[in-house]
This record gives sequence, C-alpha cells and structure tokens, in this order.
Amino acid sequence: MQITMLFCGDPLNPPLLLLGICATTAFVSMWMHNVAAAVIMMPVATGILQRLPRGPTQSNVVGKFCKAVVLGVIYSAAIGGMSTLTGTGVNLILVGMWKSYFPEANPISFNTWFFFGFPLALVIFFALWAILCLLYCSKGSGQVLSVYLDKAHLKSELEMLGPMAFAEKMVLAVFGMLIVLWMTRSITDDIPGWGALFNGLAGDGTVSVMMATLLFIIPNKKQRGEKLMDWNKCKKLPWNIVLLLGAGFAIADGVKTSGLADVLSKALDFLEEVPYLAIAPMVCLISATITEFTSNNSTTTLVVPLLIQIAKTMHIHPLLLMVPGAIGAQFSFLLPTGTPSNIVGFTTGHIEIKDMIKTGVPLKIFGIAALSLLMPTLGAYVFGTNGEV
Repeated sequence: MQITMLFCGDPLNPPLLLLGICATTAFVSMWMHNVAAAVIMMPVATGILQRLPRGPTQSNVVGKFCKAVVLGVIYSAAIGGMSTLTGTGVNLILVGMWKSYFPEANPISFNTWFFFGFPLALVIFFALWAILCLLYCSKGSGQVLSVYLDKAHLKSELEMLGPMAFAEKMVLAVFGMLIVLWMTRSITDDIPGWGALFNGLAGDGTVSVMMATLLFIIPNKKQRGEKLMDWNKCKKLPWNIVLLLGAGFAIADGVKTSGLADVLSKALDFLEEVPYLAIAPMVCLISATITEFTSNNSTTTLVVPLLIQIAKTMHIHPLLLMVPGAIGAQFSFLLPTGTPSNIVGFTTGHIEIKDMIKTGVPLKIFGIAALSLLMPTLGAYVFGTNGEV
C-alpha cells in the first residue's frame, strides 16, 4: 500500500497509480509463486477500487480503470514470476529437467536465471503497462477518478493497518536474508560467492530449507512459546505443487530411459536444416498456445523433453529451445483457464473474456518477440550456449 501511494500522484494520475499497483504485484511475484502473489495483491487492488461506483452509475472511464487494475494484477503476477526461479513452478521444472538430462553440465543457479529472466520480465512489464494505459486510461480519466480516489484516501487506508508487528518484522528479515543468500551463493566465475566455501554442496534449496527452519525457531511474541511457523500452519501449504513438480521430473526421466527420446530424435531429422531464428519464435508460439488450454506446468512437462530432442537434431545448445519453450508456457494471457491467477482476476467481476483477449493478444505477441530476440543474444551470454553441453 505504501508503494502504491508513492505512485499515486497528487492530483491523481491513473497511469502512475496503475504502475504502482502492477510494479508491487510483479515484485511480490518474483519471490513467491505467481498465484500466491495474485491472491495477496488482488484484495489490495479491489480495496482501492471499492471507492469507485459500480452498476448503472459507473461511468465508462471508471469501468475501464477497474479493468486495467485487475488485468494489471494478474498479468504482472505472471510476468514477475518469470524473473526468478522461485516465481513459478515452470522455472523449477526446467531446471530439474536440465539437471536430469545433462547431469554433467553446469547447473542453472538462481543468479544465472535472474540475469536473463529479470531483463526479459522488465521489458514485458513495461509493454503491459503501455498496453493498459493505451486501452483503458483515457486522457481525462484523472479528473473523473479524482472525485473518488486521492492520496488522502490511500493514506487513511494505510494508517488503518497500524504499525508492523514483531512477527511481521521477523518474517521480512528472514525473507530479506533469503534473497541476499540466493543472490550471493554463486555470483560469477571470477567471484564464486559463499557457496564455494562448501565445495558446491550448498544449493539454492539449501538456503530455502535453512530460512524455513528459522521460522520454526523464532518466537512471534504473540503467545508464550508460539513460533512464527508451526506444523499446523505448515500442513496447510499446497504440498500438491511438490507432487506436481516431482511428476514432471518423473515423466521427463521416463521419456529418456524408455527410449522414447531416441524415437523422437529420429522422427525430427527433417528439422536439422531449419535455422534457429525461424524455429525459436515457433517454439514460443506453440508453448504460448498450448498453455491457454492446460496448466503452464503441464505444458512445460510435455514440451521441454521434445525440445531437447529437436535441439539435438539441429545441433544447437538445448537451452536455446528449452528456455523459450518454458517461458512461452507462462504467456497464458487470453483465457481464465490458462492459469489460476487469471481465475483470481476473473472472479472479481470487473473483467470479461473479451477484455483478456483484447489485452492479452498484443501482450503475447510482444512477449514472443522479446523472448525470441533476447534468447540468442542475452540468453546466449548468460547461459553460455556457445560452448558444448
């Protein structure tokens, strides 16, 4: 809320307020699952919109701004999740398959992914903001919305929250430590980071488990003996996500050990002469299309093993196709069924499918173009695709 208020402007500037809401959502989504980020941020966004009139008295300007905010939250959650390994399960599936198929290759660390994913997400994020402003923020919208929304209102909402409790401060501190340790475990070849002290045995998962353990140790100072986290709360976590990721790894390993990978490789011999610059956008488009009708995790699990075989047939580095395929699976911008984040926005009643299509089509086209351009340039440098696997 504090960040949103900073972007509000005085008098109200709808594009800036929209930027604040979207940027906050994208940042939150970088460090937790994008669905969780959407669930957390949607009540904040709709709480701001509650002061706006609804029903027959709602003007066209107000209705458009409500659509922009809701669409901004769900799409920003998806875009923010692209920038880090922890942002979505798709990135973890890709890393797991890379390790399974190429155990001798350099692993994809948190930093490695961030150096590619963050610039890509940043470019797509500003494209989203520009699209939302063009479609839903008309020139005189600030004057209309200022009647219902102003900085004083947001400030009063912030004051109602009260000061941060001790438990909230401790969770924020642990969260900050987690980010710092992730970012400094392995920095560059010249600056190895603290992970070198453990001879490469400490991974990103080690940091996650260590920080989670602290939550079971630090008291919350609400009741005597109560900690920030206990097993009753832990049991409510969505453990089905872990099973889903494990199933994806099992399927990938099955494709490899059963010989299906070799069969696919022979069937794809005709792609050997196709140039990479032609195949990369097609990979993005296929993944981005499939993901509208099935979950992005399922799309990645199905598509990535096939892309590995295509890369072998074309004699190119597998990550040149694996990364576009996995990130393309996160471009589910057209239908509510594409991802649970979209459902979160759709159930607010502010948007319809036609609004998602009108906004999602140009965003998807821009995302595919940006990914196809950045992967053979920035991606080749970050992932070291010029060398052998």
